[in-house]
Amino acid sequence: MKKSSTGLQENVGGLLAYLVGFISGIVLLIVEKENETIRFHAMQSVIVFGALFVLSIVINFIPVIGFIISLLIGPVALVLWLLLMFKAYQGERYHLPMAGKMAKDQLRKMH
Repeated sequence: MKKSSTGLQENVGGLLAYLVGFISGIVLLIVEKENETIRFHAMQSVIVFGALFVLSIVINFIPVIGFIISLLIGPVALVLWLLLMFKAYQGERYHLPMAGKMAKDQLRKMH
């Protein structure tokens, strides 16, 4: 496994990108300057968990149906969180269907 500019192993950095959702993704985007795999995981984390966070806030303003939908968002977010951390720790650059492409495109624009 390759190291990063932060001194983290690539797989550990990828896992940490998801650990605290979009917050750890933002932190790693700021501090990691070289390792593209860690930066990809960080950007995907910001996109996925940032969107889920905003969605859960907006959904809670809808009476009854919003509450039911918010009950579904929690387990989906948990499964995604565990899956993405597992895949990152295995050294896999796992792309979620839409978010993975968005993360890749966004990183390309940043360079």
